[in-house]
Amino acid sequence: MAGPSVSARIGGTDYQVRLDDGTHSWIADEPASIGGGDTGPEPASLLLASLGACTSITLKMYAKRKEWPLEAVHVELSMTSTADGTNIERRIALTGELSGEQRERLLQIANACPMHKVLSGAVRIESGLTQQ
Repeated sequence: MAGPSVSARIGGTDYQVRLDDGTHSWIADEPASIGGGDTGPEPASLLLASLGACTSITLKMYAKRKEWPLEAVHVELSMTSTADGTNIERRIALTGELSGEQRERLLQIANACPMHKVLSGAVRIESGLTQQ
């Protein structure tokens, strides 16, 4: 089964990339401090945003299905890279009258969100050139 696809195009504006998934369009860029126009999030922020959105949506869906009183989810993410690899820190705040057991189960569910699985599993990137 084919998954989502996105196209990324860069033209005359240094580091500004137009992204499109066939339905939505958005921009990525680099900060002005390294020569970008700061007109959109940098690529690392987009990766963290993907994990944050997936975590939030997954928790909301699960709690709704279980009819648990989850009112809001707030996810804070940061990323550091070293010679040994990359570490993503994710802090999840849950708002609502949830029991300790429900909170613990939601943390387990957060670790099962699709983007968490992608980022913590084996990832292969196949690259090739095409003619334009």
